Amino acid sequence: MKNYFQIFLTALVLCLCGLAPIAHAQTPSAEIDSYKTGENISYRTNLDLTGYAKERCLLDIYYPTGTNGFDTVVWFHGGGLTNGNRFIPAALKGKGIAVVGVSYRLSPRAKAPAYIEDAAAAVAWTFRNIATYGGNPNRIFVSGHSAGGYLTLMLGLDKHWLAAEGVDADRIAGLVPFSGQCITHFTIRAERGIRDTRPVVDELAPLYHVRKDAPPLLLLTGDRTMELLGRYEENAYLWRMMKLVAHPDTEIQELPGLSHVGMIQPSFPLLLQFMTNHPAGAVGHR
Repeated sequence: MKNYFQIFLTALVLCLCGLAPIAHAQTPSAEIDSYKTGENISYRTNLDLTGYAKERCLLDIYYPTGTNGFDTVVWFHGGGLTNGNRFIPAALKGKGIAVVGVSYRLSPRAKAPAYIEDAAAAVAWTFRNIATYGGNPNRIFVSGHSAGGYLTLMLGLDKHWLAAEGVDADRIAGLVPFSGQCITHFTIRAERGIRDTRPVVDELAPLYHVRKDAPPLLLLTGDRTMELLGRYEENAYLWRMMKLVAHPDTEIQELPGLSHVGMIQPSFPLLLQFMTNHPAGAVGHR
């Protein structure tokens, strides 16, 4: 059992002391002193990019230079599928990895499943292109907060979204949703006229797609008494179902004393440690 709680406490103490937590992925960051950023890159190849789609279907990539074979995190922003914009988390910079920050279409201007399709296209773009930046296409992790965590889970558990882009979801090295919704997202329910306190589990719910052969999974949430709606309980149920189908590599971590938003920054060291704990050639479900 990986001691994520100990890692979290260490990171929290460092943050409170004004120090930056140190975590390394495949390439030690001490050996890399140069990074570049590519911005406003269109990731859709099968869509007529006009109007709103052209505005939203863009990504930025931050990557180390002068090295090869580094890990990559595809990062999906939160915002309830109704707002937010792509960014490169500061906590992931200078760690010897690439980060792909993704924008996607939002409700109400787009309806389900447009934002899931966009997320799949962005991950597929990363698989097709990361080697040209020096990254390892077999070391792509997917993560995001809240709505971004929901998208992370949908892409990793329901294989058909990435299959439509010509990518096998099982190639993902790991899934790390930060406080992701595991039932059908409340914005999708709102689009259908369903209130946010009425739970629905259908084909647009990660829980609907529990499977034994999914990529390694680390579920992170804030304190169950401070989280948005029943977010911890949803994640705990997903964790339990993954265990029941004998998925070999699902972990869950509740971050005590932290809210839905407050859990974001302390979660980044856990993401980096998860990447370190899943080295090349040792993907948990293989």
